[in-house]
Amino acid sequence: MLGVSEQQLRSWQKQNFIPAAASSFSFSDLLAMRTLAALRKNRIPAAQIRRAVNAVRSQMKEIENPLTELRVYSQGKRVRVQFGKQTMEVSGQLILDFNEEELNKLVSFPERRPETEKPGERNKKRVEAEHWFEQGLLLEQQGAQVEEIIYAYQKAAELDPSSAGALVNLGTVYFNVRAYREAEKQYRKALEVDANYALAHFNLGNLFDERNDRAKALFHYQAALRIHPNYADAHYNIALLYQSTNQPMKAVRHWKHYLKLDPNSNWAAIARRELERLRDLTIVRNNRPD
Repeated sequence: MLGVSEQQLRSWQKQNFIPAAASSFSFSDLLAMRTLAALRKNRIPAAQIRRAVNAVRSQMKEIENPLTELRVYSQGKRVRVQFGKQTMEVSGQLILDFNEEELNKLVSFPERRPETEKPGERNKKRVEAEHWFEQGLLLEQQGAQVEEIIYAYQKAAELDPSSAGALVNLGTVYFNVRAYREAEKQYRKALEVDANYALAHFNLGNLFDERNDRAKALFHYQAALRIHPNYADAHYNIALLYQSTNQPMKAVRHWKHYLKLDPNSNWAAIARRELERLRDLTIVRNNRPD
């Protein structure tokens, strides 16, 4: 619909622009992707988009996703965010181009705590962190050496400790080389930064599932679902967990939910097969003589 490649989609997911649900998106998600596609067409770098989104989120706590709730557009090489008659530059500084009546309607922003680091130094570090994050993504896409990818994400996290995305990506690199203890450490750091980061919970679920700790895996998959109830991959993995622990009715419920979210993929074919198998087992058990 939007002419977006799967590679680009995964990149937006990693940067937390859109939910990490791999196979199902809401209408709101499509709106966000349409905005992102338009900005990309105008050659606006992802790092610049992320700065604009983070600026709005830091100053307007009630805005969950600026890409869908506000108008985000480019003017020349600048990204601007408009809400009502109010416009915000990518730096987060408001451009007040409206009358006194509109000024009285402004949202009251929370006071910021005094910091020892100068604003210019913070911005410089943030820009450098975004550069290293982008470098990590690029190295992953190019199939670079693991050490190079780890170094890039580590630099991003060191320069900007609030970068949950860099921490999750770093954790996933460690997970893929089976360094599970270090992977868990990075995922938990990401959750300290952003407790509602569904992907961090989902990845922890995968990690504990791999270590055969089903109770902890289920806990984190369910945590991901509490944040994003339509997280298709979480429903899929929970169904497998329930199926492996002989809880067929719970497994059936999650298989059905998964198929509503992802009815056409190769994974959906597996889900239908498992669902049918569970139904056959249930029929056999019910027909078995006492």
